[in-house]
Parts: sequence; structure tokens; C-alpha cells
Amino acid sequence: MISVVILTKNEERDLPDCLASVSFCDDVHVFDSCSTDRTQEVARALGAHVHQRKFDSYAAQRNAALDTIPFKHPWVFILDADERLNPVVWEEAVKATTAAPPEVHAYRIRRDDHFLGHHLRHAQMMALYTRLVRVGFVHYTRDINEFLEVKGETRQLENRFDHYSFSKGLDRWFDKHNLYSSMEARIVAERSFESDVSLRTALFHHDFHTRRRAQKAIFYLLPGRPVLRWLYLMFVRRGLLDGKAGLIYATLQAMYEWQIVLKTREMLAAGTGNMGLAGDPLHGDLVPGR
Repeated sequence: MISVVILTKNEERDLPDCLASVSFCDDVHVFDSCSTDRTQEVARALGAHVHQRKFDSYAAQRNAALDTIPFKHPWVFILDADERLNPVVWEEAVKATTAAPPEVHAYRIRRDDHFLGHHLRHAQMMALYTRLVRVGFVHYTRDINEFLEVKGETRQLENRFDHYSFSKGLDRWFDKHNLYSSMEARIVAERSFESDVSLRTALFHHDFHTRRRAQKAIFYLLPGRPVLRWLYLMFVRRGLLDGKAGLIYATLQAMYEWQIVLKTREMLAAGTGNMGLAGDPLHGDLVPGR
């Protein structure tokens, strides 16, 4: 069987539906970043084991959950509170992990994003997420939009799970992405991504996660990133087929990239990538789930 861990911070609204979507699991854990609402109370009332840790970064929080929780099973499904599993993907996951050879330590799963009441079938920056992992063989790196390092082989499931990133409204989405853009701008301003820049790796490396890391690093070097992101979502990913929802979503993503560009310029003008910004993750309230 498989355990489940859900990362939370002030998720009393979304958590009940997330927990209901994993009701078939006999070992569900909520790893909470010191919520100030009823998140922990809701989790306990619905039968989840609750753990608490002060947030410092997304990678550190996920690593802490995997390293410190006494999971009942060797495989763990990692979720955010605005995500939902379903019996079909769960059944496939159980079959896959039961039959997994010893060299396989993770599985990627497609995620369906929902916006304005529509399933975004095309307008997604990335559809595949590695969320099913064997405990002890994975490690997260990078503070924001973290990368997962897998000590072994990663395979892919055929079925999908759902993501409702706008479940709390646009205000919450803008607040979160104000935080995310500040964190990404620091990475760009400090040039901490440069060691990952490699066109050969981005195109040909056998490992999905390593390719993605190199692709992200190269993207940071490109001019006109907000426009490139919009064009990619609308025409390469065919977001125009998602209609009005796809157009608005692509525009929001371009605005997010523009925030990163502007904040990077501000940091460089100030002479540091460590300046304090509104929404600082060490002092703010906007931490997992995302």
C-alpha cells in the first residue's frame, strides 16, 4: 500500500476535499507549517495524523516531511491541499508500486489544472509531476519550484490527478505568486542557476528531472521571458484551444514572469539578491499548500 502526506498552511477551506479524495488510504499525514486557522483541527477531525514544522523553504519542508514522518508504507503520495486524487489513479499507483522493481524509486503523474470552471487541457507550463516516491530515495533541492533528485529510476503513471490552484480566488493566487516571484528573482539575481546551464543536458539527458533543471536555467538567460512564456502557452502548448480560460491563464503566467524580471532588476540595482521584499517566506503567511 501507499501512505499520503499533504503539505499545508492555513488550508481549512481546501483540506476537507483533499482528505476526502484520499479516503481509501489507511495512512494519511498532514505536514503543517504552523497554521493559524483551523487546518490542524480539521485534519485531526477527519482522521489524519498531524505534524508541525516552521516553514523555511519549499524544498526543506518537503524533505523534512519525507525524513521525519513515520510512514506506515514504503511509498508515499505527496499532495498539496488544492490537489485531488481519484480511485482510478490510486488503483494504478498501488499496482505500480506493488510490482515496482528495486531500481524504480519514483513515478510521475499528469496533473490536470482547473481554472474558471474549465479543465485546462493545454495551457500548462508543465503537466507531469513526480509525486509518488519511495521513502529514502528522493531529495528536493532549490527553494522555489523545487527540483526532485531521485536515486534510481523514475517511471510514469497513465492516469491523472486534479489541481484547483484558484480555489481560494484570484486574490490568493496573486498573493502567492508575489511571493514566488520574489524567490525566483533572488535565484536570477544571484545567478545561482548558472551551474545548471547546458543545452546538451536540456535536450538529451536521460533523466527527466535533470533535463527540466537545465531547461529552467536556460530560460532564465533568455530575453523577453514574459512574452516567450505567453507564446509558449498559447501556441506551443496550444492554450488557445482552451478558449477564454486558456487566454487568461497564459496572460497571468506572463504577468508572473514579468514580476520576476522587474524584481530581479530591482535587486540588481540595489546591489544584492537578498534584499527584503513583501511576502518574504520567512515572515509571511503564504506557504504550502500551493
